[in-house]
Amino acid sequence: MVVSFSAHRMYRQRFGSNVRRSLPRIAMAALFAVAGHAAVAQTNLVQNGSFAVTGGSTAFQFGTFGGYTSTETLADWTSTGYNFVFLPGSSVATGYYGNLSLYSATTTPSNSFNNASPTGGNFIGADADYGTQAINQTINGLTAGKTYAVSFSWAGAQQTGYTGATTEQWEVSLGSSEQSTSIVHLPSTGFSGWMNTTFNFVATGSSEVLSFLASGSPAVPPFSLLANVSMKQVAAPEPASMTLMVTGIAGLIGVVRRRRSSPRDAQPST
Repeated sequence: MVVSFSAHRMYRQRFGSNVRRSLPRIAMAALFAVAGHAAVAQTNLVQNGSFAVTGGSTAFQFGTFGGYTSTETLADWTSTGYNFVFLPGSSVATGYYGNLSLYSATTTPSNSFNNASPTGGNFIGADADYGTQAINQTINGLTAGKTYAVSFSWAGAQQTGYTGATTEQWEVSLGSSEQSTSIVHLPSTGFSGWMNTTFNFVATGSSEVLSFLASGSPAVPPFSLLANVSMKQVAAPEPASMTLMVTGIAGLIGVVRRRRSSPRDAQPST
């Protein structure tokens, strides 16, 4: 059968335009389903995950280690360990044993640390070998059986005045479930650079304690750094959204198949 040029053109005008109109609708349907899923997962359940402080502008030891009390306050987090909160541009922290600082670009030319979180904000510095106690926050509003993603930035560093290779790590737990980061191996006076990690935990109750425990060696001393903590529910798409996405994908496949089997390749008669 020979298809006339005019008939071929009419077919493409009719069906080709329908295909072009259908594709945006199908794509938008799938997009709305994905957007609905993403919106559910955006609530950060961690309070003060950026470690904002009140009452001062200097780095300080927080919690109750050694009975030291600072005039500054770190809200929403508790600890009984030798842990400090550092503010950008404030490299010297005050605590139970006086002042301490971390090796950085200002003390060691080969060190890239700029005394700030990867986003330029506050961060936690925890001695990973001495006075090690977890940094804690009770997370409320959980649903038992649901999965939650705990995300954070972390790094390994070393206190000034000491030399020697060190290791650093964070042990992270939600309730009784625990996961650990990789172990950082630092050269003397070094800095690992900031890294981003996400762990998934399944909640067992409506409220559970989120904990970060610094771990490292030897006593020279190593410091584990922590910043930008968040915890969000990993929400599966609702059944209706899943159906919509499947329908959209099926529609796209159908369009491709119809276009492949269409007579668009037929040669017009001369």
